[in-house]
Amino acid sequence: MALIRKRRLTEQQQRRIQKQQQTRQQDMDTSSDLEGLVVQHYGRQLEVQALSVPDVPSIKPEARNGEPEAAWKPVEIGSIWRCHTRTNLELLVTGDRVKWQADPNTGLGIITAIHPRTSLLTRPNRYHKVKPVAANISLIVIVFAPLPEPAPTLIDRYLVACADADIPALLLLNKADLLQPDDPILQLTAEYQSLGYEVMQCQSDGDLNGLIQRLDGETVALVGQSGVGKSSLINAIVPDAAQKTNIISENSALGQHTTTSTRLIGFGENGALIDSPGIREFGLWHLDMEKIEKGFPEISDRIGYCQYRNCTHTHERQCALKQAAASGEILPRRLNSYLQLIEEITEAQQKN
Repeated sequence: MALIRKRRLTEQQQRRIQKQQQTRQQDMDTSSDLEGLVVQHYGRQLEVQALSVPDVPSIKPEARNGEPEAAWKPVEIGSIWRCHTRTNLELLVTGDRVKWQADPNTGLGIITAIHPRTSLLTRPNRYHKVKPVAANISLIVIVFAPLPEPAPTLIDRYLVACADADIPALLLLNKADLLQPDDPILQLTAEYQSLGYEVMQCQSDGDLNGLIQRLDGETVALVGQSGVGKSSLINAIVPDAAQKTNIISENSALGQHTTTSTRLIGFGENGALIDSPGIREFGLWHLDMEKIEKGFPEISDRIGYCQYRNCTHTHERQCALKQAAASGEILPRRLNSYLQLIEEITEAQQKN
């Protein structure tokens, strides 16, 4: 049998094909575009919730005698559609508001345009590329709990990400009923409150009315270590969310990943909850020093007051940051978190 060798296209042929594809996309009739909301991402496909319906509803074709019923899916407010995207669109994420077109005959759709975003939460992936996580978020809830043991450095990383995206943060201590009277977590929450961050508590299977009132009308992204109870909270707030929950591994005391893709769940009349995959690290190497400083306001206020302009804040005697930490004006652990992040981005810049 003769082997069929795949023909390699020249750069000119590739450009011509790409231009033809773009022309076909631009020539697409957009008069039937609908409003939609991306609620989940599946690689090249997305799930879009219909926010509007056609001015002229499509009519279901009638089956002839003896023929089976034709496949048909009407466009209804709130209905979920699996969609592809136009090739010229940027990468879409959960929370994006889009324009799209529906094909009731197949139950599929195509996204034709994206509305401007009010915010975008990103993080670098394992391949050292910046990955968007969710869009149009109005509040980020950083969830932590007595078990698995909180990682203050991870919380600080989340706060830096919130500051960089200009999204308000709420620190939520979950499973507060597991706390001991002298639990160090109580000191941790008091420290963040003293820095001006909003902090709330809730108990396992407890009353969530206070939290629900706080989240009402917001588009909320829940982030935190695996196993802290993000999905359980969503199930309690929105009982029909059908989120998978998990049990803490007795061997490692670390949460087992259950949420594998970022999902948006409608909440109340105008709000939504977004559950993102649990992560144990949150790299910020793609940010510059000014953006890192933005996440440590109590430290950034003292930058520039050291004896030396190029002070590393590690060994110099006349260091304003070290002196502030020694006198209790700033928390030593927060200074260590800040210096660790500065070291990470410095190393990343040197490698690049």
